[in-house]
Amino acid sequence: MDQNVNSRGYLFQLTWPIFVELVLQMLVSNVDQMMVARTSPTAVAAIGNANVITNLLLISFSVICMAATILITQYIGAGSTERVAQTYTVSLVVNVTLSLVIFVALTFFSTQIYGLMGVPPELMPEASGYLRIIGIGMPLQAIHLTFVAFFRAHGLTKQTMFISIVINLLNIAGNFVLIGGMGPIPMLGVAGAAISSDLSRLVGVVIVVWLFKRTIRTPVDFRNLRPFPFDHLKRLLKIGIPSGGESISYNLTQIVIQTMCNSLPIFVITARAYSNMFAMLSYIYGSAIAQATQIIVGYLMGARKVEETDRRVNATLRAAMLVSFVISLLLFLLCEPLFGLFTSDPQVLSMCRTIMGIEILLELGRAANIVLFRALQTAGDIRFPICLNVTTVWTVAVGGGYLLGVVLGLGLPGIWIAMTCDECFRGLVSFLRWRSGNWRSKHLLD
Repeated sequence: MDQNVNSRGYLFQLTWPIFVELVLQMLVSNVDQMMVARTSPTAVAAIGNANVITNLLLISFSVICMAATILITQYIGAGSTERVAQTYTVSLVVNVTLSLVIFVALTFFSTQIYGLMGVPPELMPEASGYLRIIGIGMPLQAIHLTFVAFFRAHGLTKQTMFISIVINLLNIAGNFVLIGGMGPIPMLGVAGAAISSDLSRLVGVVIVVWLFKRTIRTPVDFRNLRPFPFDHLKRLLKIGIPSGGESISYNLTQIVIQTMCNSLPIFVITARAYSNMFAMLSYIYGSAIAQATQIIVGYLMGARKVEETDRRVNATLRAAMLVSFVISLLLFLLCEPLFGLFTSDPQVLSMCRTIMGIEILLELGRAANIVLFRALQTAGDIRFPICLNVTTVWTVAVGGGYLLGVVLGLGLPGIWIAMTCDECFRGLVSFLRWRSGNWRSKHLLD
């Protein structure tokens, strides 16, 4: 393992491509919302409902991707090339199989899913059509995300950034042609945005597989499946299920919260969609530096360098919280001109300003959660974060959101206040858990 792996320079080399990539990934779905906003008064709300579902489903792929990244980095740190190759193959097969199941579910049950979420009838045609088409691209998403995990585990973050740039440029170009129509191509609206997303992701898969073969010497070898390595699958699931459980639990709460919002006026649903879109900018740097730190923590823990791990995580935590605070404050101060680029509805603008004010405190807690959760799970302290998040998110964010937003009638601001309390509480408890040092005795490769 490179002796400079824990240097600031190496962390920066890993972080900035991940940051760019995360911004671009966010744009794949949010550009759809931006570009269809003027084609239909219900388009943004329709895609906003679809994104809540697709975000949850994409997290299901991350269960294996997250585990693969953790194992590969630790195997690299320990110098075990054979186990790295086995991890490639098992991870890819499991995620592709899961994506086919999801594709069938979205194709045949999209209307029923939206019915359970309480989506208003006026949104149903656009939302269902968009979700069905996006469902076709789920196997592409699974392949892409799995290979991205492989690249990141090797510290090759620039390659995946390049692929995201290509995907987004193609998606924007496709949106221009398909959403509003061009020449013989009719105006497809929301459906056009979904088709463009799928086509751009198809190109992305072709590129990521090609780059993997050229860049990484250890290949994906399906001979590793004969006999099937159930012991390795068990290890992946042992890490991935509780690790991914945090994200799955969180996104399930977002579906419940979206259902609460769907009982409110349409302008509130639209305001939530726009607020979520801009809120991502506040925590995306924290997510990037947390993912970069996770790679380094894997190397260090695989090599049993515990004290260096502690110093790296503490430095990352300070940086993530500072940047998230600054960005969320700027978004609040510049709220009206930024949101005014996409809507002129005074009710939506007023609601968004209120929400972005609450966001400032929320993002401090969220930055801590993102960094500490990834650090704890990579170090091997896996069960505690999932237990904390399952109990707290559902009781404080969902339960408190229902109490403040629905029972007490505070609406979307009440829901956002409850989510803020949840993020800050979890951030504090996770920090105390890291300080306790329980993770120091965990060893995933034993």
